[in-house]
Amino acid sequence: MKYKLILLLTVICLYSILADAKVKLPAIFSDGMVLQREHPIKIWGAAEPGEEVTVKLKKVKCKVTADAEGKWRVELPAMKAGGPFELEINETKLSNILIGNLWLCSGQSNMELTVGRVTDMFAEEISTYENPMIRYVKTPYGNDLHEEKDDILRMDWKPLTKDNALSFSALAYFFAKEMFKETNVPVGIINSSWGGSSIEAWMSEDALRDFPRNLRERDIYNSDEYRDLCNKAENMMSGFWNTTLYRDDEGLHSSIAWYCSELDDSNWETVDMFSSALGTKNGYSVSGSHWFRQTVHLTPLQSDKDAVLRLGCMVDADSVFVNGTFVGTTSYQYPPRIYKVPASVLRPGGNTVSIRLISYGGRPSFVPDKPYCLIQNTDTIYLSRQWKYKLGCEMPGKKGGVSFQNIPTGMYNSMISPLRNLSFKGVLWYQGESNTGCPYEYESLLTAMIRDWHEKLADKNLPFFIVQLPDFMRSHNIPVESNWAALREAQRQVTLKVPNTALAVALGLGEWNDIHPLNKKELAKRISLLVKKMIYGHHEIVANGPICTSMVVEEGKVTLSFEDGTDDLFPVKQLKGFAVAGIDGVYHWAETTIENKKVVLSCQNVPFPTKVRYAWDDNPKDANLKNRAGLPAAPFQIELDK
Repeated sequence: MKYKLILLLTVICLYSILADAKVKLPAIFSDGMVLQREHPIKIWGAAEPGEEVTVKLKKVKCKVTADAEGKWRVELPAMKAGGPFELEINETKLSNILIGNLWLCSGQSNMELTVGRVTDMFAEEISTYENPMIRYVKTPYGNDLHEEKDDILRMDWKPLTKDNALSFSALAYFFAKEMFKETNVPVGIINSSWGGSSIEAWMSEDALRDFPRNLRERDIYNSDEYRDLCNKAENMMSGFWNTTLYRDDEGLHSSIAWYCSELDDSNWETVDMFSSALGTKNGYSVSGSHWFRQTVHLTPLQSDKDAVLRLGCMVDADSVFVNGTFVGTTSYQYPPRIYKVPASVLRPGGNTVSIRLISYGGRPSFVPDKPYCLIQNTDTIYLSRQWKYKLGCEMPGKKGGVSFQNIPTGMYNSMISPLRNLSFKGVLWYQGESNTGCPYEYESLLTAMIRDWHEKLADKNLPFFIVQLPDFMRSHNIPVESNWAALREAQRQVTLKVPNTALAVALGLGEWNDIHPLNKKELAKRISLLVKKMIYGHHEIVANGPICTSMVVEEGKVTLSFEDGTDDLFPVKQLKGFAVAGIDGVYHWAETTIENKKVVLSCQNVPFPTKVRYAWDDNPKDANLKNRAGLPAAPFQIELDK
């Protein structure tokens, strides 16, 4: 019996050793992945030191021995598009592998924004299109400040099905469809993005060598103990704030809760939901809970149908009730409020809609020009701008913590470095909103990042397609300084100076009241035109709007010329968006005409113009320079050569 026990323990130990010795692959290697065609294919991982690793793909077999640290890597020859194939690494088998074009998509929330958020605009297309040759994977969040990582958490490749589509990046979704239509080969998307992130966080330590301030910022936060303390303190403070708000919110603890339909709100204040004075007390804004109520009248037929309550967007968080029944909640300001209301909740006649709106920073508001209505099939019952209002609980502003996703190097280390051995067809970069506070260093930062990624990804010719920030916020009636415009110009300058880059102009696709514009389909088409010309050799197509190349001044008039092929300017009754300045640097609107593929400007207030700006505003809504291909000119500035 003793010997049997020893034998059993020995077998268990050997099994454990063999199990531990199993070859380990990076998380990016999983069933359904896409590998880049017509590039050498690198496969890498870990094993026991000295272990022999055999890699098979199609008819190609390679062997390698793990080094003293247990690391190994093989390079398979370039292969043509096709699949599905099986990838074997010793006893590990990955199935349904495709070879096609692999794209890296990165940036902040407008790259991360999902298909689910744009279904209002593209519902039919999204609900009907499927394509197993398009695959997508989202990189898990990570922001390690210590070192460049070799691997990340689990990653699951997903084919484009109707069910999976809603979790895809919207821009990547439409772009992948355009690329498949162009090439008819598999398309893979790796989406490595994080909402609210700064460009510095996507840059390696090497890329930031010329930016010592950013590296010092990284060093300040480069302590796991400090990070844990910050996160713990933030979570505790948030918990205390929320607990206090709940405890003292009169609307939740009155004898009749303020969301109940039987509540008498006749003595509540009546307010305009879009008033700038909303949620103020004695002239100052108030953090805490704000309650709003109004009655929506339904016919007996309408009350017998399921409905959808649309409440635009609200700042910051909300809980919504219909006739005292909870129908939905949103924890932050950006997502559209779309709440289902079953027919069982509704009644003929008056129906009470109650909103508990929580303001973290003292600016409770409803975003204008968004839908506020109750929808039933073809019936739309619009809500009134007038609401009954009462303050539920006044609170101090909620303190924010450290935004670790903005600390330099963090996301490069965790979300880009583990991908560095892959080959890509190109990179889509949609970022900049978080850097508009200091736009004049963005050109240098983006240039350094691109060059570093070229080196780290071992492809100095890797194309970068940079999305210029769209129009956003209020427009101005006079020429103004604009950080958004300055950052757009920085993005444009990078594409003029750095090889293998192109600018995707988003002008006209923005929404003044939403930092996340919905029309990602048109933006994807504009990017695809650049790809077709730059990568696939369609030199005959027009891929850019008018690109200004020179400025000449004669007798007080400015003549702007444009790059050949982009200069077939679309005639308009009145060309808008141009301003000129003299040596004093003060800009004035210019009178503008189109003459022989050129733009001619003049301004009585500027007899000796030296500078021109076009579409220089946060939201240059009137700017209308485009060519006959329908592509808008990028916002730009140009100075007279000295």
